[in-house]
Amino acid sequence: MTAPASTTPIPEAVDAPAPAKPTVWKKIRRNPAVVTGSIIVLIMVFIGLIAPLIATSDPSAINPGARNRLPMMESTSRADDGTRVTTTHYMGTDTLGRDVFSRVIYGARVSIFIGIAVAVLSISIGLVVGLLAGYFRMLDSIIMRVMDGLMAIPAILLAIAVVSLSRAGLLSVIIAIVVPEVPRVVRLVRSVVLSVREEPYVEAAIMSGTPTPLLLIRHILPNTIAPLIVQGTFICASAILVEAILSFLGIGIPPEIPTWGNIMAEGRQLFRVFPHNILYPGIFLALTVLAVNMLGDGLRDTLDPKMEKRG
Repeated sequence: MTAPASTTPIPEAVDAPAPAKPTVWKKIRRNPAVVTGSIIVLIMVFIGLIAPLIATSDPSAINPGARNRLPMMESTSRADDGTRVTTTHYMGTDTLGRDVFSRVIYGARVSIFIGIAVAVLSISIGLVVGLLAGYFRMLDSIIMRVMDGLMAIPAILLAIAVVSLSRAGLLSVIIAIVVPEVPRVVRLVRSVVLSVREEPYVEAAIMSGTPTPLLLIRHILPNTIAPLIVQGTFICASAILVEAILSFLGIGIPPEIPTWGNIMAEGRQLFRVFPHNILYPGIFLALTVLAVNMLGDGLRDTLDPKMEKRG
């Protein structure tokens, strides 16, 4: 007789669990552009914060006996108590005998502060105006026509016009750079609001009687955070560059305040003979703008779902 067939059920193949998707923070840490840009930016910010500790002399101190010294040369000055002090000028001196190294280090403070201030103000103003333009159809046409008129003027020309109407100073330069940046933020926020307001959960919130301010803050505002972070990095880099251009043209920060643009503007007359007056602040300016742009590109690739699918 044959043995009875086994009735033990054959276990079915079980699919392996899908690997967990990396979080946004892990994606950011794995992006080389974000890591490299963040390191350079943090170094520049740290240099600006400890400028009084690492500067070799007062950035505004004039020493006629040490004019146009080449890098690594020394000069002797007399202190307040009458003693002689020997200073090594790592980046040379300018036509007034001021230490270029100290001026470049202190210039990082002003340039980076202007970049951050312009980014924060532009995003804050543009976010409010963009939410109003995207959600309220009656205000949309009026606000966007004003923004289109501002965007029709080149940013640098509009900044020059705003500075010319006011007294040169830190506040006027910040306002002059914020004005042409706001329309770009408004258009970005408006486009996000127009796409989000048609989502079912937003329509359900409207039908349930949610107040408009609460609707904008709870359901629409969170969708604008990621693109605004990316846009803020680009605005910061552009503001640092525009400030240098305005100072180089002599209509930005007053000359007594050291900025990278002012240092290059004062050294352009003797550039062929003493190139260090423009070379060193130019390197710091280029590295900072490049690092901020790299940070923005990396954040865009990480936070934008379209870029992630394309990658």
